[in-house]
Amino acid sequence: MPIIVNLDVVMAQRKIKSKVLAEQIGISEQNLSLLKSGKVKGVRFNTLEKICAVLECQPGDLLAFQPDKK
Repeated sequence: MPIIVNLDVVMAQRKIKSKVLAEQIGISEQNLSLLKSGKVKGVRFNTLEKICAVLECQPGDLLAFQPDKK
């Protein structure tokens, strides 16, 4: 998939655990885990906004585009 999710990297840099982030943004740890692994097809802007607010980052810090090599 050409979209890379760097949420786990940003969380490590901020030293925040999944349980804490999930509680602060109002989603389950399971859904946060799926988001971190890139196994979701989309993310609501509202959720992205909350993540960025808690982690004090920009959406571009969490997501990257890497084209498939053909």
